[in-house]
Amino acid sequence: MQYIPDTGRILDPGEINRIVEAAFADHGNGLVQMPPKVYVTLPAGDFRTMPAYLPSLAIAGVKIVNVHTENPARGLPTVMALTVILDPATGMPVAVINATKLTDLRTGAAGAVACKYLSPKKAITLGVVGTGRQAEAQVLATAEEMIIDRIRVWSRNPAHAGAFAQKLGSRFDCSAVSIEKACNAEVIVTTTPSRSPIVKSEWVHEGTHINAIGADAPGKEELDPALLRRARVFVDDYSQAVHSGEINVPIQKDLYRKDEIAGTLGEVVIGKKKRDRPDEITIFDSTGLAIQDLAIAHLAMRYGTGIDLPFP
Repeated sequence: MQYIPDTGRILDPGEINRIVEAAFADHGNGLVQMPPKVYVTLPAGDFRTMPAYLPSLAIAGVKIVNVHTENPARGLPTVMALTVILDPATGMPVAVINATKLTDLRTGAAGAVACKYLSPKKAITLGVVGTGRQAEAQVLATAEEMIIDRIRVWSRNPAHAGAFAQKLGSRFDCSAVSIEKACNAEVIVTTTPSRSPIVKSEWVHEGTHINAIGADAPGKEELDPALLRRARVFVDDYSQAVHSGEINVPIQKDLYRKDEIAGTLGEVVIGKKKRDRPDEITIFDSTGLAIQDLAIAHLAMRYGTGIDLPFP
């Protein structure tokens, strides 16, 4: 068995997007096994277990990932992850992977794939709400699929927004703006841990695509429920989205219904579902799928170096 350190910095972002896109296609075609993730609540956060089997890559395994929003004040990442890969034929452990950076990258890839299929325009102004690691991952992955003319970024902390704009300024036209201006964009990405809506419906114009990334646990919510009612909402997985995605709170409050979901991203990738009109608003509700973790683990095992851990 191999222990594989975090290989995220050496993986090609375009290749990550393609392998994650293929995993979504498998999901849309019903070719994967993937129970909904299991949450365990801890005093200052939670951790999730995410098992799956992806036959097309002959890979099976489980990721364990935490979310502790106060960790940055302790000098630790908000999200840290470990993936264990099993041999599908024997169940023998094959690899243990530091999946912290890989989690950022595979989530960014999901947003990029959603943009590729659901944005009505190729050249876009990108509005970014939130400035953490996932915000940067979304920008860099999306840049592989779209032409980003400019980026407008907002954070509750203006210093964070300024630092984000400065960091990406060498590659993009990127500036810190109000949240209203960040939402005046062809594509909006939300990446905050908010538990109350921060993006108002009236700020979003027709024809916008939104990647709602931050709401990934029960009680989290970034978008005005009125915006959901104006839009066609696509999810990564029905069960996970209803339980812990952007739609979880509106469903609990009877402000949105499960039967209003337009489809899954996998169904969009395989052509079963799609944006109907250029002027409609579309939303991708991302909770993060275990098959994304297996797909990027496949790349990590191909390119990463490891330390042998004898097993059994």
